[in-house]
This record gives sequence, C-alpha cells and structure tokens, in this order.
Amino acid sequence: MAIPTSRVREKAEITIDRELCTGCAGCVEVCNDFSLTIKDNKAAISDNPAFGCVGCGHCMAVCPTGAIRINGRTISPDDLFDLPDVNEAAGYNRLINLLLRRRSVREFIDKPVEPEKIEKILSAAKTSPMGVPPSDVNVLIIDTKEKSRLFARDFCDYLNEMRWFVSGWFLTLMRPFWGKANDEMFREFIRPLFDVYITNMRNGKNVLTYDAPLIMYFYGSPYCDPADPVIAATTAMYAGESLGLGT
Repeated sequence: MAIPTSRVREKAEITIDRELCTGCAGCVEVCNDFSLTIKDNKAAISDNPAFGCVGCGHCMAVCPTGAIRINGRTISPDDLFDLPDVNEAAGYNRLINLLLRRRSVREFIDKPVEPEKIEKILSAAKTSPMGVPPSDVNVLIIDTKEKSRLFARDFCDYLNEMRWFVSGWFLTLMRPFWGKANDEMFREFIRPLFDVYITNMRNGKNVLTYDAPLIMYFYGSPYCDPADPVIAATTAMYAGESLGLGT
C-alpha cells in the first residue's frame, strides 16, 4: 500500500518498455521513493521502495524515449504536456513586479468575474506543488456578490454559536494547555474579531468577505499536507493579479 489519501489508497502502477529504455538512469535519479533501479542496463522496478509509487510522474516526464508509463493515483500518460519554451517564461523582473504591485485592498467593484478568468485561475492553481500526490485540495467557488454575502452571514451565525470558544472561562481553562502566546492571540485578536464580524453583519455591513464578486475557498482533506491548500490559494491569488483582478 502506498501513502493513503482520501481518494486513493493503492500505489500507482509502473510499466517499463524495455525495448525503448536506453538505461540512462534518469528515472532512477528523480524517483525519491526508490521504486526504480537499473538492472541489466535497463530500468526496472525496485524490490525495496520506500512506500510504493505515489504517482508523482517525474520518471515518466524525464524519460527521453517514453519508456515509462505511470497509471493510478489519478495520473496517467495522458497528463503529460510539453513545457513552454524557456523564452516564454516570465523573468525575475516581471515576476517581482507582479508581486510588488499586488495589494490586499478589500474593496471590490460590483461586477461579476468572467467565467473564463475563473477557469484560468483554477488552471494556474492546479500547477501548485504538493506534499504527496494526488492533491487532496478542493476549492469552493462562490461567484456572485449575493452568494458572497450569504456565505458571510452564515459564517457569522456560526461564530455567534461558537462565542463560548472565546469566553473568559474557556480561555482561562485552556491557557495551561496551549500556552501564553496562544492565550494572547485569542484574547487580543480572535475574541475582538468575533465581535467585529458579528456586530457589523447585524448592522448590514459585511467585513468578512466585503461582498467580493468572487470567492475561491481552498481546503484540504485530513490526509493532505496542511500547507497544500495555502500554496494553491497563493498561486490562485497571483494568477488573479495577473488577470487584472484585485485579490
């Protein structure tokens, strides 16, 4: 059994065409699971992998003759694509200018985001690196101002039901367990934030989602690396900036 995810618990299947294999060992060098080895001057499946093929696809991508095929864990040879020419890649100056121009203003025009731009943002997010494939990151798309406000209202209602979580007695009880730093964060930031969100929503002002015309909520399963949704959301944010959207 390979490393489990919420969707896949079996390892991927490695197929090697020995007629096409030149024994260059490029696949062995990139396989961090030690699933591949060189035997009789040809690539072969190792008897001592670390976990079993996780379906990262690196060996398949670097093979110069197409001798290796990976199937399973949501990957197949059909997922291979040609890399863009290096001359078409963004240089450092363009990249740093994109990063420097981005601002978190949280003031949005009352105008829908075109579906084509949403698809482009998702396409960019799909390129995000992950801990172990397949990615267990999901995304919830809220694509209108009205839905954005409904989401914020429901969330504020939920916070109101959870007020005990920032009550004095609960924070005093938890302080020995989560320490001084967390205690200060909950008392000086989280608890006031509850009041800001809930009170403003009751007064008709949405300071949670700011009535944004598009929300992309990235979340992961219990099996994924906790950083994976954050990385995907960050990639999406920069993609949105490149398309002229405030993020």
